[in-house]
Amino acid sequence: MLDIFKERLHQKYRTLDFPRKAPGLSPRYMGRPEIAAGDCGACRACLDVCPTGALRKLSPAGPGPAGETGGIALDMGRCLFCGACARACTAARGEGLIRFTKDYRVAAFTREDLIVTARPRPPHTPTACHGLFSRSLKLREISAAGCNACEADTNVLGTLVYDLGKFGISFVASPRHADGILVTGPVSRNMRDAVLATWAAVPEPRIAIAVGSCAISGGLFADSDECCGGLPPLCDVQLFVPGCPPSPWSILDGLLRLKSEKDVL
Repeated sequence: MLDIFKERLHQKYRTLDFPRKAPGLSPRYMGRPEIAAGDCGACRACLDVCPTGALRKLSPAGPGPAGETGGIALDMGRCLFCGACARACTAARGEGLIRFTKDYRVAAFTREDLIVTARPRPPHTPTACHGLFSRSLKLREISAAGCNACEADTNVLGTLVYDLGKFGISFVASPRHADGILVTGPVSRNMRDAVLATWAAVPEPRIAIAVGSCAISGGLFADSDECCGGLPPLCDVQLFVPGCPPSPWSILDGLLRLKSEKDVL
């Protein structure tokens, strides 16, 4: 018994004071991308190296969907955060237009908010909850043909470092006890019916959360006939957490902002 107390004193307090204190991140961590203004001309260096087609050129002759002209648009919903585009852009131009910051706050409440351009746009706020889950949020997690990377970073939220339970958020075994579903993986054809059945079993009002690029767009498997293209084609998604896999802090930040309907930090 004395050894247990001694070890507890040695370990000290391991739960981070989040969100009042920002988390420490690895020097290699690649967070929210930023794109500088500029015309790429005929250069396609970043587009050619992107493994998922997350980048597209904006026409200099006319505005894009949000009024942008020229330059590059990056879809975080398809991005693997590998950084190949930033390296290729820097190598081709000497001064790259694409860079990845250390900002872990990448979650969004609409699909269009995952599109990053040189022109910043005000993000949308959640509309599905209206404070209903501000005190308690129960989720049924579904691994829909994932590789276990997003699943691991979701499951680790239950450890003492992140302590998901102190925020009133927990994962439950039955969708009938849940307020919504949290889906990882590209949703294979074999998992499609299981996802739909689980979603149907969640009582109204309910929310759906897509974690990881695969769950948002299909990721690397988006063009496969065995993939349904993620969760959005199957149900209305209220929270998107991009990444391959997303940092646990990104997932936690998104859940807290969805739950409280305001920025955490």
